[in-house]
Amino acid sequence: MGAEKKWLYALFCAAFVSFLIFLSSISGFSSSYYVFSSQRRFATPVNHGPGHPPAFAYYISGGGGDSDRIFRLLLAVYHPRNRYLLHIGVDGSEEERKKLGMLVKSVPVIQAFGNVDVVGKPDPVTYMGSTNIAAMLRAVSILLKVDGGWDWFVNLSASDYPLVTQDDLSHVLSSVSRDVNFIDHTSDLGWKEAQRVKPIVVDPGIYLARKTQIFYATEKRPLPDAFTVFTGSPWVVLSRPFLEFCVFGWDNLPRTLLMYFTNSVLSQEVYFHSVVCNSPEFKNTTVNSDMRYMVWDNPPKMEPLFLNTSDYDLMAQSGAAFARQFNKDEAVLDMIDQNILKRSQNRVTTGAWCTGRTSWKMDPCSQWGDVNVLKPGPHVKTLGDSVQRLLQDSSSQSNQCR
Repeated sequence: MGAEKKWLYALFCAAFVSFLIFLSSISGFSSSYYVFSSQRRFATPVNHGPGHPPAFAYYISGGGGDSDRIFRLLLAVYHPRNRYLLHIGVDGSEEERKKLGMLVKSVPVIQAFGNVDVVGKPDPVTYMGSTNIAAMLRAVSILLKVDGGWDWFVNLSASDYPLVTQDDLSHVLSSVSRDVNFIDHTSDLGWKEAQRVKPIVVDPGIYLARKTQIFYATEKRPLPDAFTVFTGSPWVVLSRPFLEFCVFGWDNLPRTLLMYFTNSVLSQEVYFHSVVCNSPEFKNTTVNSDMRYMVWDNPPKMEPLFLNTSDYDLMAQSGAAFARQFNKDEAVLDMIDQNILKRSQNRVTTGAWCTGRTSWKMDPCSQWGDVNVLKPGPHVKTLGDSVQRLLQDSSSQSNQCR
């Protein structure tokens, strides 16, 4: 073995072992992980399971300077039945995380239901590296451990925003099997085969405290023949049973694919997609959509275009549950708040659970009744029609894991 190959072998082994050590902390975290961990106080009962509306676990992440955007997004997607984990990356300061914790703590309904946590010890995240999927798996593990009632996991960034209320989303998905996974996927790798899958990369965020970029090995690897690589959008709505399969790993498949994609570019665009489509238990549970509205350049770049007021009509009529990406305090966000979410500044989105009077000086959600009752709004039909079309497409299996 040449000197260069020996050096690369040692480096990749060290990176892989470090990655496993990093992931081993998934199942064992302490209260010091949080800068703010809400504790449930007196509140109305929250009922989960069959016969009750579905609930969602939201992982909302951002970087330095995103605390206000994360808080606004939290208010926009808040519902007492859901669970939330907020994460500001290592490029954000301790003061910013504490500020976000104080903002969360200032909302009476969040104090009462105790369903929002802010990560105090941030995970290292390298833009194109495998630390992204490591951070997401850790978030999933935490959400599984702290709350046994949610049905679907949703990952959002600080530049995302909802296009429906939580009452609308829960109402529409009440008629959907709770093992369904909304994940954009394809096995047609195209240019990604040469640029994303075959290159061997190392993410220094796995074993270095400082933030840096991935670096490439001089050699490439062939496509695997033990499984098929699938790729797609990193934005997902994944079922609890599938994520328990990924985290608890009673089958070796999730671990095998995790080992392979540790040294892949943008592993968050291939990991869940490849696991679900190579698993006999879950490959027939996919709906080929990420439920997001995005507008791309032609040809598409790394990220979608920033949305503004000129995109509002198409967004509102799209049938998507979420949209991205937006600049901070973009005017179109106020339009969504006013016309779709019926949400005032610094207040949560209203729902059937809000029983207070609506006025400029009183938040209707400062008082609440039965949180297990839903009141769909006028946009529920658009979302419902969109989901039904997606389900019909998936039932034909023409769009499932192909």
